[in-house]
Amino acid sequence: MAGINRRIFLKGVGLIGCSAAAHPLTTTLTMASAPGEARLVVIILRGAMDGLDVVQPRGEAAYARLRPTLSALPGALDLDGRFWLHPAMSGLYPLWQAGELGFVHAVSTPYRDKRSHFDGQDVLEAGTGLDVPEPQVRDGWLNRMLGALPGLTAETAYAIGREDLAVLAGAAPVRNWTPELSFELSAQNRLLLEHVYHDDPLFRDAGREAIELASAADVAEAMAGGEAAPAMGGAAGQRADVARIVDFTAERLLGETRIAAFSQTGWDTHAGQGRAMTQSLDRLGETMLRLRERLGPVWGKTTVLAVTEFGRTVAENGSRGTDHGTGGLMVMAGGAVRGGRVYGRWPGLAEADLYERRDLMPTGDVRAYAAWAMRGLFGLDRGLLEGTVFPGLQMEEDPGILL
Repeated sequence: MAGINRRIFLKGVGLIGCSAAAHPLTTTLTMASAPGEARLVVIILRGAMDGLDVVQPRGEAAYARLRPTLSALPGALDLDGRFWLHPAMSGLYPLWQAGELGFVHAVSTPYRDKRSHFDGQDVLEAGTGLDVPEPQVRDGWLNRMLGALPGLTAETAYAIGREDLAVLAGAAPVRNWTPELSFELSAQNRLLLEHVYHDDPLFRDAGREAIELASAADVAEAMAGGEAAPAMGGAAGQRADVARIVDFTAERLLGETRIAAFSQTGWDTHAGQGRAMTQSLDRLGETMLRLRERLGPVWGKTTVLAVTEFGRTVAENGSRGTDHGTGGLMVMAGGAVRGGRVYGRWPGLAEADLYERRDLMPTGDVRAYAAWAMRGLFGLDRGLLEGTVFPGLQMEEDPGILL
């Protein structure tokens, strides 16, 4: 369905009474079914999450000096004597203690220097080995992984959210869903839709998928406790969004789906970072905890990877925020994760150790950790991962992030 003209399709179904203000084909929760019992959830954190604020290197005196305001936030939790966890993530601390939460510090994609959100996200989701977006690369690394897995079914992937999710773009079949789905279609109009587009496989298949996704959303809403919640703002609205997305994701992962991906925004913290990070980390923490609760018996077979396009400057700026940087943080959760550890080679915060004397020096490739997770979960060949899924990647030694 990658080639569907969405405007034409929406106009067509609108003629027969279909309300599609937020149509599933325009959005991105991405899921896939595949052989085996392992589950993989990828969360794209858009806006460049400040990993130095999430997992704080308080063991280094330079941290407090470089971040006099941000480092003074009370309530951080000691992880290992060197790193401390942001207080907004305190709800996840039991997962850390249980070995179901871990982090990888000082990682990045090959993207360097320009620090553009758009280009950085393109490189992250394409998974290529160059530090610039490649216009000719129109698929994402998760989709290329799907193409390499034997035994894929038609329901190979889902995308959840409001914007395109390039990490799952490509030839492998992908299905999309939005939490604001409103699809009012009577039985009579459904028959009419099927009749009108019966001889046009493009629109016929698109219509069938839209109806199926709407039905699945209704089921997920019923499981969550009733009718769709009214639109809300602020923290209440964020919690409602998390609930709808996670409940739908979990409902599919408890069935045949094995791979899901979606994104969360709000990580661009140039000013007032203390409040902004607390809100975003609350949402991410709620997502992880609700996934654990809803997945229940399959949580032990699940790996969640949360990745961002790049990190932020080591020193805070005059607006009590941070600017676009380089080295960042990967968050890992799930019963299949060997958590309770901060992975990665820590470069230090001395000025000579920083990238361009301003950013955390990247010492690891975020793609390598994703590749090792995919190898452990799905048994993919290392040569395939380095040559096809992540072209040009050198995976190096297994970091042992999975049980």
